[in-house]
Amino acid sequence: MAAKSLQEQLLGVGLVDKKKVKKLKAESLQLKQKVKKGKVAAAGDDGRQEELKRQREEKVEKDRALNMERQKLVEQKAVQGQIRQMIEQNRVRKQDGDIAYHFTDNKKVKQLYISQSMHDDLSRGRLAIVKLDQQYEIIPEPVAVKINERDSSCVLVCNNRVESVDDDPYADFQIPDDLMW
Repeated sequence: MAAKSLQEQLLGVGLVDKKKVKKLKAESLQLKQKVKKGKVAAAGDDGRQEELKRQREEKVEKDRALNMERQKLVEQKAVQGQIRQMIEQNRVRKQDGDIAYHFTDNKKVKQLYISQSMHDDLSRGRLAIVKLDQQYEIIPEPVAVKINERDSSCVLVCNNRVESVDDDPYADFQIPDDLMW
């Protein structure tokens, strides 16, 4: 008993007809010729090239995201350096006093002992309290506003500036109700 090819076995069972067998033989012959010429290898490389291109694009995107993250960290460090410099250059020397000024830091009540004049300036908004390296510093209000623009978590106390009514030279004059600005 001689071994039959798969095509002959399928033809004998009746799953394929003679036309289909001739077509399959012609396709296999063309495939063999392409393999000899190297065209099939090139067609397989197209899929590989697409995969490599996709991987390169993903790597470029990942690198871009990492660079953006590094840039943000550099900018944050620069801002922190600016804040540190502003606080160190403009801090008001604390005058030890007997008046406790209470304020909150991370939901905890803290206190500084200061003089009466500093207490008045803090209350009127002329001075502010900021945090630098786990220490509290007192700085002028305009500097605190600049720091607040960069990082609001550093400024702990900055009251609205209120000028006393006693200093107002126009306090004796009545403001008309129908005055239009």
